[in-house]
Parts: sequence; C-alpha cells; structure tokens
Amino acid sequence: MNNCLLCETPIASNPSWKSLLALEGQTNICQDCSKKFQPADIKEEDNLLDQVTSLYTYNEAMREYLHQFKFLQDVALAEVFGNELRTHLKRDATIVPIPMHPEKRIERTFAHIDELLKSARIPFTHILEKTGTEAMGEKSKIERLAMDPLFRLKPGTTVHSGTYIVIDDIYTTGTTLRHAATVLKEAGATRVEAVTLIRAER
Repeated sequence: MNNCLLCETPIASNPSWKSLLALEGQTNICQDCSKKFQPADIKEEDNLLDQVTSLYTYNEAMREYLHQFKFLQDVALAEVFGNELRTHLKRDATIVPIPMHPEKRIERTFAHIDELLKSARIPFTHILEKTGTEAMGEKSKIERLAMDPLFRLKPGTTVHSGTYIVIDDIYTTGTTLRHAATVLKEAGATRVEAVTLIRAER
C-alpha cells in the first residue's frame, strides 16, 4: 500500500497480473484527489503545430499542484501524472521537452518538464536551447508577436525528417510551442506536435 502524493491518505490497491509484472502504472494519488483535476481532452492544430493535445484544465486543484511542484520544488509530485503522459506519448516520435534557460535551471534547482518525463519513463532528447529568461505571461500580445526567437538548436544537433512531439507543462497562448515548432521544422522536421499537461484559459 502506498500513500497519496497529494494528501498522504493510504491508497488501497488490488493486485493484478499486470501490476505484478510491472506492466501497469502505479496509482500515485487517491480517488478523492484525482476527482479534483478536470480533464481538458483538447486536441487541435494550427499552421505550425500539426497537433496540440492538452490533458487538464487549469482549475484550482491544478494551480495548487503546479505551485507545489514547480515553485516549492516538491520533485516527488512529478509522478502524479505519469500514467496519463505515458498513455498519450506511446508513439513513434522524438520527444522534445521545452528547455529551461540555464539561469532558471539554477534558480529552480530542477528541470520540471524533464522530471515529468522521467517519472513517466518516457525517453526524451534535448534538441533546443532557450535564448532568454523572459516569461510569456509577462508580455502583451503585441510584445509576443515582436519577439526574437525563443529557442535555437543545440550546437551539433541534427534534426531528421519525422515526427517530433514538444512537451510543456502549460499552454496559455501557444507562443512558446510555436517558436519551438518553427525551429524544428526549419531544421528538417516533417511533423511537429505538442502535448501539454495543462490548458489555461486565455
């Protein structure tokens, strides 16, 4: 028996042949906590992103989760949505996490997107580098449209034809993901999709 990562209530589990063979993901949060998160189930596309999938809405439960995980640095919470991410990323594609700027990485002590993917046991590769430290939430629409590229390819990186899936925690305006898709497509990617844990309301 393990405890819920959010409220620490013991979670009762019924052993199955899949769990015994480690083929079934372990449940990390209790049913009461799980019910507080609202699925978004959003799939769409635009001229740069061939498909965007967002798993949950940005409700109060998700806001509290993200604050505790990212800003209070509770790295163990990376495991909460591992099963959901693994389900949506079982495809023949190169997984590319949105990178943090090195200064932000030092400030936060861990790369939260990397930790989400590690907890979900999803292989990934760092192809992109962040060019600045600005946050998208601090900019107006006009400022976002006038921005220099947010990313560049890592030196020595080769992008082959094929599908690349960019991973980020939250989709607000889509600017970050479109900048990443632009770099990948200009470098040779045939198709660029995105998966985000959260969809915030604009």
